[in-house]
Amino acid sequence: MDFIDSMISERLGDLSFFNTATRLYKFEKIKKMTNDAKANNPDISLINMGVGEPDKIADSSIVDVLCRESHKNENRFYADNGILEFQEAACRFMKNVYHINNLTCKNVMHGIGSKSILAMIPIGFINPGDVCLMTVPGYPIMGTYSKFLGGEVYNLPLCEENDFFPDLESIPKDILKRSKLLYINYPNNPTGQIATKEYYEYLVNFCRKNKIFIVSDLAYGALTYGDSKPLSIFSVDGAMDLCLEIHSLSKSFNMTGFRMAFVVGSPKTIELYSTIKGHTDSGQFIPIQKAASFALDNYEKLIEENIERYSRRFDLLIDVLRKVGFKVEKPKGGFYVYLPIPKGAGDVIFYNAEDAFAYILNNAMISTVPWDDCGAYLRLSVTYEAYNKDDEINLMNEIYNRLMSLNLKF
Repeated sequence: MDFIDSMISERLGDLSFFNTATRLYKFEKIKKMTNDAKANNPDISLINMGVGEPDKIADSSIVDVLCRESHKNENRFYADNGILEFQEAACRFMKNVYHINNLTCKNVMHGIGSKSILAMIPIGFINPGDVCLMTVPGYPIMGTYSKFLGGEVYNLPLCEENDFFPDLESIPKDILKRSKLLYINYPNNPTGQIATKEYYEYLVNFCRKNKIFIVSDLAYGALTYGDSKPLSIFSVDGAMDLCLEIHSLSKSFNMTGFRMAFVVGSPKTIELYSTIKGHTDSGQFIPIQKAASFALDNYEKLIEENIERYSRRFDLLIDVLRKVGFKVEKPKGGFYVYLPIPKGAGDVIFYNAEDAFAYILNNAMISTVPWDDCGAYLRLSVTYEAYNKDDEINLMNEIYNRLMSLNLKF
């Protein structure tokens, strides 16, 4: 046993840490299985439909701002809790896109991506024994860090029979009494569901009654289709008192690697977050904040291009999946299709989503993302690589042919 083995904290498994597979992040496992499939099928190209990030780079106008500002001597310093220019741009964005008026810089603070924000939030709220309510399937970061701090996680399944909303009324009384935080994400990854103002009103009333603080993750907030429009929980009167909203530039603006996000909340909530942040990082590189400010102020052109492309790709993909035999509807937001797995293929039975994922990957070289949290589903993304509309059509034809060759049973 090495020295380090005896030093690892109990919350990470102490002596068993290096011997457990459970610490492998879901998408690391998927990546490993995908790489193994590629190695075993070197003559067949992989069609990666599991990608969770945009297929395009950030617009050249955003990159130009980044490059120009990077050459300025005054931008070389630590940013700490951010620059006023970005906070003001975030306020304008909230007004223009979500119709949330009267925000000031005291209501906004930047973060180095939403992942780091979600990791910091429990520090301000969770004591040992407190409960963090997490929707599943979903992004686990806030729950993971709540457990790191001695808290507990209570999962709220997003099931089709509840229209992919959490059943808050089913929370046991002893859990509800200890609950401190609730994580929600609409437009939702992976289900594609969006929230309505009526749902947000119910949520705010429930959490106010039970003294639970809401963390609303709008990573896909601006990516909505058809009659659906971007909606903030702050459209509900009084929500600012008990909610923090997270906005990321990664998905809507193709700025994944820039690691740029911001939070919106009451001045006291922002002060709490800023204090934790000030002890955690030194702020995002100032030229990145300036490029993000430009993006937020030019949202219409930059986001609409993505919405048009994703909507077109959804239509193509949905058509193919229905012809194969899947029952699926076009999502209202985000860039994922979430569909129930087939019963099997030929004489093979799929007992869960991981079975279906592995079979389709190894026999058709199509990579997806399996979810078994509430029913068995596969997630497919429309952020696949295709350089033009003809490429998109050709890829859909190839997916159709490969899936049909599997003799899937529904």
